Amino acid sequence: MASVPNLLTGLRLVLVPVFLLFLFAGDGHETASRITAFVVFAVAVITDRLDGSLARSYGVTSEFGKLADPIADKMLIGAAVIGLSMLGDLPWWVTVVILVREVGVTVLRFAMLHRGVIPASRGGKLKTLVQAIAIGLFILPLHSWPGWWTTAAWVVMGIAIVLTVVTGLDYLISALRGDRPDG
Repeated sequence: MASVPNLLTGLRLVLVPVFLLFLFAGDGHETASRITAFVVFAVAVITDRLDGSLARSYGVTSEFGKLADPIADKMLIGAAVIGLSMLGDLPWWVTVVILVREVGVTVLRFAMLHRGVIPASRGGKLKTLVQAIAIGLFILPLHSWPGWWTTAAWVVMGIAIVLTVVTGLDYLISALRGDRPDG
């Protein structure tokens, strides 16, 4: 029987192509489509917060959830940054930094499965939250907003990039030492 948290993870996976449809609607820069893409992205991010909370609160954590949840997160974040770069709204170097970390940690998780599933660390959870906020700001149609909005989006993205690199290195160092990152 599927648990509610696992169903929410599945919903997040289904929302990824829906998000992309709205992100790329028209020329990819139509205000209504971008706002809709933002709403779909926000709902997907909220399912991430909700599924983890429910799983821990009701004691229904599963090995599937521990593995599938981070993969769903990476698919959502990856689709968003690749889409934004394809539209010219986010430099490709930002996308490459984020994707290298996300793919690297995913490969590390699979390589370490013999020791059990590596849960997301507190730093990893913070990184995911800050990335989601930064990406959400870039999904919104910034061209019609005041200049300070773009500056704010870049400040949050800068913090997300730092957290992306630092937490990626933390996972790698912990795995090489044989530790489990803090969960």
